[in-house]
Amino acid sequence: MAHRNNDNKLDAVMEMLIENGFESFADVLRILFNEAMRIERGHALGAGLYERSDARKGYANGYKPKTVDTRIGKLMVDVPQVRGDVDFYPSALEKGCRSERALKLAIAEMYVKGISTRRVTDVLEKMCGLDISSTQVSRVAKLLDQQLEKWRNRLLGEYCYLVLDAHYEKVRQNGSVVSCAVFTAIGTDTDGRREILGVSVSLSEAEAHWRKFLKSLKQRGMSGVKFVVSDDHDGLKAALNAEFTGVIWQRCQCHLQRNAVKYVPKVSMRSGVAEDLRDIFNAKDRSCAEERLQKCVAKYSKSAPRLADWIEENIPEGLGVFALPAKHRKRLRTTNMLERLHEEIKRRTRVARLFPNEASLLRLVSAIEMEISEDWIAGKRYLDMNVEMENENEFADSKEKRIYRKNVA
Repeated sequence: MAHRNNDNKLDAVMEMLIENGFESFADVLRILFNEAMRIERGHALGAGLYERSDARKGYANGYKPKTVDTRIGKLMVDVPQVRGDVDFYPSALEKGCRSERALKLAIAEMYVKGISTRRVTDVLEKMCGLDISSTQVSRVAKLLDQQLEKWRNRLLGEYCYLVLDAHYEKVRQNGSVVSCAVFTAIGTDTDGRREILGVSVSLSEAEAHWRKFLKSLKQRGMSGVKFVVSDDHDGLKAALNAEFTGVIWQRCQCHLQRNAVKYVPKVSMRSGVAEDLRDIFNAKDRSCAEERLQKCVAKYSKSAPRLADWIEENIPEGLGVFALPAKHRKRLRTTNMLERLHEEIKRRTRVARLFPNEASLLRLVSAIEMEISEDWIAGKRYLDMNVEMENENEFADSKEKRIYRKNVA
């Protein structure tokens, strides 16, 4: 009986193709699809329609109409239903659902990687023949928002070292294009693994914005910070003084060397000044560095007095790293770690050029940083935390000096 029914369906399909050719493809596909789902239901139940069998697991329960999007347009199919202790859904439709979810994830992934919405639509049209608008692409990208927000608000733990910095991206606001600050914090935990702790977007690097960002890290459980490295920025320094009182602050040595250039009176002197500053930073300990600092100030006190004054006032802010174990200093004396992260973000955001709002900027940067942070956590340890402080008294003394300098400032 079943064999005869199948033959009848096949004959009907052949007649439709012979009479109508390509115009009958939709009807042919619908018939074949319905028959395939009906046969699959029989396998799941352990028996076909009206068939008696001891292996039967359940019973057929009619059909439910469903519209499916296909390459040849919308198709109305009849989805077989069952009753009894049988969990059944046609695998062909399930595969379609998985493909649809995979497509949406692919769209979101392309958007996160920095591909513009227009280019995403072009790629999908060429690869899949799908006509998707840029608005739909942006809407699909928002599917990531819940996951990204969960990552940004996750609980934190104990981190010995903290690296802070910000970079700027163009955002459209109230009909104008403005530069928006993207704050990022990287922490190194007690196990020596680095992790991106948080990211935030604000219109400037004002103290209020930095304080809000630092407070959010503490509210999420960040603790144990002994050392912070960042660039010299009034808003950030004031926020650190308020939120991390007593924590050693290290001014990025790389930025210090760059800043010194504008105080050098002659181009011919630049290489010599750079070498003298490197000599200070590469000293074996703080006392040696301070001794070299005084010699450097004396050296330029007559030939470049403005430079000498600047060195005496600013270079000590780059010596806080001497309170750390020697093996940790090289990686924590600058913000180069964050600078490299900014370069990777810029490589992705350069495609977008201009973000329609702060939320879209935060979405893209969060996705990039979450991906990188997970790679860091799963990778090798960044620092060996088993090494002990070479001189605990020196660490405490440096800490007291830093507190004193901050209070005086």
